[in-house]
Amino acid sequence: MSSWLVEIALFSGCFPLLSKSNRLQKLVSKANNEENEDEIQMVDFPGGPKAFEICAKFCYGMTVTLNAYNVVAARCAAEYLEMTEDIDRGNLIFKIEVFLNSSIFRSWKDSIIVLQTTKSLLPWSEDLKIVGRCIDSIASKTSVNPMNITWSYTYNRKLAEQDKIVEDGVKFPEKIESVPKDWWVEDICELEIDLYKRVMIAVKSKGRMDGSVIGEALKTYAVRWLPDSVDALVSDAHAWRNKSLVETIVCLLPSDKGVGCSCSFLLKLLKVAILVGADEFSREDLVNRISLKLHEASVTDLLIPARSPQITKFDVELVQCIVNRFLIQEKSNWDMDVVEKNEKGTDNFVLGNGSLLSVGKLIDGYLAEIARDRNLTLSSFIDLSHAIPQSARPIHDGLYKAIDIYLKEHPSLTKVERKKICGLLDVKKLTMDASMHAAQNERLPLRVVVQVLFFEQVRASASARSLNNNPRDASRSTTNTDEECEKTAAENCRTLKKQMSQMRIKEEEFRKNGKLTKKNSKNSRSGIQLLPSRSRRIFDRLWVVAKGHGDNRSSESSGSSQSPTSMVPGDTKSSGSSSRHRRHSIS
Repeated sequence: MSSWLVEIALFSGCFPLLSKSNRLQKLVSKANNEENEDEIQMVDFPGGPKAFEICAKFCYGMTVTLNAYNVVAARCAAEYLEMTEDIDRGNLIFKIEVFLNSSIFRSWKDSIIVLQTTKSLLPWSEDLKIVGRCIDSIASKTSVNPMNITWSYTYNRKLAEQDKIVEDGVKFPEKIESVPKDWWVEDICELEIDLYKRVMIAVKSKGRMDGSVIGEALKTYAVRWLPDSVDALVSDAHAWRNKSLVETIVCLLPSDKGVGCSCSFLLKLLKVAILVGADEFSREDLVNRISLKLHEASVTDLLIPARSPQITKFDVELVQCIVNRFLIQEKSNWDMDVVEKNEKGTDNFVLGNGSLLSVGKLIDGYLAEIARDRNLTLSSFIDLSHAIPQSARPIHDGLYKAIDIYLKEHPSLTKVERKKICGLLDVKKLTMDASMHAAQNERLPLRVVVQVLFFEQVRASASARSLNNNPRDASRSTTNTDEECEKTAAENCRTLKKQMSQMRIKEEEFRKNGKLTKKNSKNSRSGIQLLPSRSRRIFDRLWVVAKGHGDNRSSESSGSSQSPTSMVPGDTKSSGSSSRHRRHSIS
């Protein structure tokens, strides 16, 4: 509160002031009897000269105009002057109280304006309970049924579809829209953080407000006051204010952590909390809340900038912590899910674990983003990938993409390191498109390419046999393909290992000798897409394995064992030669 000094010269015409102010009477009496002075001084007069002018006009019977902007100052000044009913009936304090109760506190926007003016008049406004009465008035109005709201309010945000209604039987051509539940959040955004906190606590204490509406109010306030740029967030002029703002918003979040704010908003709030150096409690609370709703996040939301002493671009350790807490929460629900699986069937079980599948897809996308960081260590990549259980990755296309990007951005990886990161991949869970890409990917280790080609061939063979056995039910054949693939893979696994041991050919030799040769489509009888030399030669050997264990179990050395890539007109290779020593040439 500003300090104001009001000097009053004593003269015969000041009697109206003395007749309504007990304080003035005591000051004048003291000045006449003890100090024998012609003037009196009033230090720290609340509201300053303008407030005193209102009181003086009232005493002299002049018209006084009160409104939401000056009523608090006038009330504090009247209290200072002790203009009570004991001195004169119908005095200024009584008049102002009537005005506050009959007009100000009944008005939505006037209550907010008055509350804003109380800050400059502390502690008078607090002692007179004006602040508390304004807060109670505002909180009570937010709890009113939206259907009964008749006063004006500010609403510039897009109205949600679920908040729109059209009354049946309305004869007006216009659509009648209901008042949204969060109609009040924009108006109170103009309050400073300390007053806003008290209003929100009062709103929550009423117990009538949904957590989602509370979350929307906090989000709107954060958007209103938090700057967009990082420089403005951490600037010396506003760092403390932003830190206080974030900590206040976090403490006002709904007590039920599973509802309220969206995961995207919580992650943005966490980023700001880290930048402004919010306290540990606020950050921990945000991490816990985010872990409960991680399945709603996007990859962009998870890109949290790393802070010193981390050398990576993004804070991978923090994301790892969030994922771990999410999985702990999921595991606590798995027992119930297993019961539901037994009662309702596998399909319901899978649908019930949709959040886990969403997080698996989310982390694969996040891995693809951070894989571009040259400072990301292999162990960090592998640890985060291992954090996701296999059940959350029914398809490995996203993981394959992330691994491929990491291999591309980290060309200095050793052979052992490339083998280690590719060990995360299950080639049986790759789709056809991903398998075709992997078969031609020179960055992958030779063993992985062999596995991809082998399982693609097994899958194709199983699909073909399924179609041949059930030509009239082709639509159902695809559902059995994976089962056939598993059976065929089990049968051929040992043979594949034997063939691999016999194929002691270095990868460098494949790259040196393997040149892709285009074949005329008219001479191609297999219709198989041409692959790079390394992949095609491996495919030729796998074709021998598959044919040797298929329906036509002829000898590996027979001519029918030749691969589609080697069956061209004019091929005079002897069928008696062993497949282990046969060399295929394409001209």
